[in-house]
Amino acid sequence: MGKFVSAAVITTAMIVAPVRMTAQVAGDVVLKPADVQRLLPASVYYAGQSATTQLRNSGGVRFADGHYVLATLVDTSGYSTGIAAKYQGYFITEVPLEIGGQSLPAGVYGIGFIADNKFVVTDVGAHDVLTVSSSNDTAMQRPRPLQIVADPAGGFRLYAGRNYVTFTK
Repeated sequence: MGKFVSAAVITTAMIVAPVRMTAQVAGDVVLKPADVQRLLPASVYYAGQSATTQLRNSGGVRFADGHYVLATLVDTSGYSTGIAAKYQGYFITEVPLEIGGQSLPAGVYGIGFIADNKFVVTDVGAHDVLTVSSSNDTAMQRPRPLQIVADPAGGFRLYAGRNYVTFTK
């Protein structure tokens, strides 16, 4: 009986171990705010001005190939109300992404969750690049001003409070 149990344990270990190795090698990692803080600058350029980043309100993903997506809220107090209405955060992607079914090339952008459940991405000159619908996660407990989490259906969710958009590589 002892041999049978050992064989079962070995078989289970052999089945589980390759899955763990594959997940570690091929897996994408959601970064903690402290990790993102080491990567982002204290201030960023957007629409002819420098804005202070709110590094405590940041998130990111390191893809298995070593490329990053980083997001942080910014202090928009020096901007006009028109720009500040749609520029709430700074978004850096080293790879092309799909956000809400639309393609976004690698680059540096301004982002914002705006009226009518929309998410807007702008270039650093404040010109609209894409606008998609956002969703609201009423079940989320303890929403944060900005965070990135893995999406159960695949990809990632970028949240501002309970509002979010999904992105994939």
